[in-house]
Amino acid sequence: MGQGMSGFEEARKKMVDEEVVAAGVKNPRVIEAMRKTPRHEFVPLNQRKNSYFDMALPIGDGQTISPPFVVASMTEAIDPQPEDKVLEIGTGSGYQAAVLSPLVKEVYSIEIVEPLGRKAAAVLERLHFKNVKTKIGDGYLGWPEYAPFDKLIVTCSPENVPEALVKQLKEGGRMVIPVGERYQQTLYLMVKKDGELQREALRPTLFVPMTGQAESNRKNLPDPANPTIENGGFEKVEGDPPSVANWHYQRQLQIVEKSDSPEGGKYVALKNSEPGRNAQALQGFAVDGRKVKQMTLSYYVRAEDVKPGQNALQLPSIIFVFYDENRATIEEKSVGLWRGSFAWRQERQTIFVPAKTREAIIRIGMNGATGETAFDAIKLSAKK
Repeated sequence: MGQGMSGFEEARKKMVDEEVVAAGVKNPRVIEAMRKTPRHEFVPLNQRKNSYFDMALPIGDGQTISPPFVVASMTEAIDPQPEDKVLEIGTGSGYQAAVLSPLVKEVYSIEIVEPLGRKAAAVLERLHFKNVKTKIGDGYLGWPEYAPFDKLIVTCSPENVPEALVKQLKEGGRMVIPVGERYQQTLYLMVKKDGELQREALRPTLFVPMTGQAESNRKNLPDPANPTIENGGFEKVEGDPPSVANWHYQRQLQIVEKSDSPEGGKYVALKNSEPGRNAQALQGFAVDGRKVKQMTLSYYVRAEDVKPGQNALQLPSIIFVFYDENRATIEEKSVGLWRGSFAWRQERQTIFVPAKTREAIIRIGMNGATGETAFDAIKLSAKK
């Protein structure tokens, strides 16, 4: 494994402190479950070295294990109680079910991808999560013979909330679910009152879409031949407290409304005072490397007292991560590495797309540097 048990435990404690608690998760029972659940047991051997980084990891069959913060925050959102019966849609690796196990009475989890479902069931059984029951099937149909459920967690993204899940949620029950287009989703907390769901938008997010009938029936599909950035001018804001729409995993990001905005009335500023700490925002998009060989990136950037973080390479940049059809990382490319102070300036770069690319993520971030970097009017297009 390349890392002993004590090493895994130390890495897990650090992850929970820095990526779960510091990011705003407060429920002590959820935090304790995160500290004790061995995430490395739920990822492939070749990914175990990355188990305790706050990132999604490929687990095969085009699926991923959710980042730890996402698992913790979704678990906290349903307010798990010891007598709850919880239904999870999208078992994946089994990690979310394992985190839920000590917090509730019973966990029911459904996975549509058969190899993943079998593997997750075997891992959960080997690790003695005895109150978790799994099955292979279409999760959007729910599990009617065990309904109704006190809580629901949906860990894959439908275009709309499946009606079967609404029916199988108890009156007063809570559901947390990412809803939206394939790369533009919002994580919602929904509470069932008088048979209807009342919605509260939590934050922009990015989940792997579900396979099967619901996914094939999507009406709004991305165009991988024409990659674009949504809300690259940061004008659209949602939620309370407000966050920038269409961008997820926002850390130490401030929405600024000032007259010096290069485009529109708002821009974003990433600020960090602790070397090595994250300050970032991400967005996923479709791009097909068979059709798009190069992309043109343009943006405005400003810096104030930017210094390297824990080493000389920790400097602000815009990073592209390219993924293949199995959602495995192909390559990372970055532009920037800014330092010091400078006024707004417009920059433009050509980004080369690996041929095997089927989707990508753009990340604006401080990358551990200190100081402040501001961005506005980020635009991306296929280079003709």
